[in-house]
Amino acid sequence: MIHFSSVHSIISYSIIFLGNSGHSNTIFKLQKKVIRIMMNAGIRQSCRELFRELNILPLHSQYILSALHFVVKHINMFKLNSTIHSIKTRHCSDLHLPSVHFSKVQKCVYYSGIHVFNYLPARKFKTALKGFLLEGSFYTHQEYFDWELINK
Repeated sequence: MIHFSSVHSIISYSIIFLGNSGHSNTIFKLQKKVIRIMMNAGIRQSCRELFRELNILPLHSQYILSALHFVVKHINMFKLNSTIHSIKTRHCSDLHLPSVHFSKVQKCVYYSGIHVFNYLPARKFKTALKGFLLEGSFYTHQEYFDWELINK
């Protein structure tokens, strides 16, 4: 209850804008510090199991959830690959990821939301998605993208 009333509310307020920024690692370290204090864990103990035990999403998993909520809420802003070209490929039902050359654009919620959405396992959402994110308890975006490779 302490985490959700004080820490979670602050993190979730600006997660859509700051969750993929350079400051996110500092915020994540503070989140882990709070979890360790709550669970009376040692400074070297991994927080991954503590997050699962407390049913709390780590910062990057929380950002993935927020980005996916954004994409689903504004799905009419996005194009499918099948509308861009008529070739039937295995990714024709994915959202079209625009080609950009600036890392600032790649970190914005529009671009990263598409990227995350296209990696969704079997397009499950809300409760299944939160369960998936809790199970993975992802510390980085790359862990999310590598999930299928690791768990085959």
